[in-house]
Amino acid sequence: MRALVTGGAGFIGSHLCEFLLGQGWDVVCMDNFITGSADNVAPLASEPRFSLTRHNVTEYLRVDGPLDWVLHLASPASPRDYLELPIQTLKVGALGTHNALGLAKAKGARFLLASTSEVYGDPLVHPQREDYWGNVNPVGPRGVYDEAKRFAEAMTMAYHRTHGVDTRIARIFNSHGPRMRLHDGRAIPAFVTQALGGIPLTVFGDGSQTRSFQYVSDLIDGLWRLMQAGVNDPVNLGNPQEMTLLELAKRIIRLTGSRSELVFAPLPVDDPKVRQPDIARARALLGWEPRVDTDEGLRLTIDWFRRKLRG
Repeated sequence: MRALVTGGAGFIGSHLCEFLLGQGWDVVCMDNFITGSADNVAPLASEPRFSLTRHNVTEYLRVDGPLDWVLHLASPASPRDYLELPIQTLKVGALGTHNALGLAKAKGARFLLASTSEVYGDPLVHPQREDYWGNVNPVGPRGVYDEAKRFAEAMTMAYHRTHGVDTRIARIFNSHGPRMRLHDGRAIPAFVTQALGGIPLTVFGDGSQTRSFQYVSDLIDGLWRLMQAGVNDPVNLGNPQEMTLLELAKRIIRLTGSRSELVFAPLPVDDPKVRQPDIARARALLGWEPRVDTDEGLRLTIDWFRRKLRG
């Protein structure tokens, strides 16, 4: 089997490349390194079944040879990215998805879209099921990511219905683990780097907003199971154990042994108040649910950040 992984040098993409190589696949990793890093896939460079191509997927896509899968993970994916790279975020969700689907169609390959829980926006339904259409502000600063992924889902289903491309859509909820960027603006990298640095942890709002965090190995297992299943409609992949961001901050202080205190800052525009997946479809159709304990996953992530910060 041979796969193209767009965004393959990113946090999730690099773990997926590594996993597929472990399954005996040939992997073509494609990234423009706008948020990904060659360091993430450097350990794979000596593997003869791995190749790395620097390319922007919003431009014409060409891959020589056969492909069995196109796995489209390319996209900026943090709140800081939405503010700093808004047009790039929209283009990779629209043009990049179109190009990746066109390549899958031309190669007779299957296609997986890494979508997001952000398609639900600031949800009015809780927990979020796949049949919920969401509550998104299309002109707000976060809207560039939300709407890019919503468009990508629509384009994916259009190629499935019109051209018969065998597609998958994974709605990925908050994930963490090794190879996250130190300063990407998401809660866990921010809290961990602050705690390890002995500086106050910045909690936005009063910290009552909730998130659901899964360790990256659970996510990769979910993506793999989704690839094997004949499921074309979206499937949530996330941890149904919800916690407040205030609780997360306190937990990270405890797990790092930090003496950092908490400081509070104004809540960003359109920041979701709740986020929790209903994973009944994943359980029923994929036989999947997260298995890594929350504290154990956080310890693994903290250990990686500690080593990274030490250089």
